[in-house]
Amino acid sequence: MEIINQNKRLVTILAIATAILFIPLIAMNLTNDVNWTLFDFIVGGVLLVGTGLTLEFILRKIKKLKYRIIFGSILFVVLFLIWAELSVGIFGTPFAGS
Repeated sequence: MEIINQNKRLVTILAIATAILFIPLIAMNLTNDVNWTLFDFIVGGVLLVGTGLTLEFILRKIKKLKYRIIFGSILFVVLFLIWAELSVGIFGTPFAGS
């Protein structure tokens, strides 16, 4: 039964990543303000799926709820900071999208 639940979580991770990537795809068809390239979708997909798989690893390997919450929170803060840097360049690194 555990394997079925883990596989459902993996499918859910991929489905959520795909759904999030559909947002800019749809927006590109509705407005000229959103202009993503194929590379943008690839980077976004790698970030989202990578974060999801890392979260899955945390959920599988860490048993104490307290540590799951701590590591999960750190993971999402890192995702947000990387996404923000790539989209608007809040730190001004050479990787900034602006």
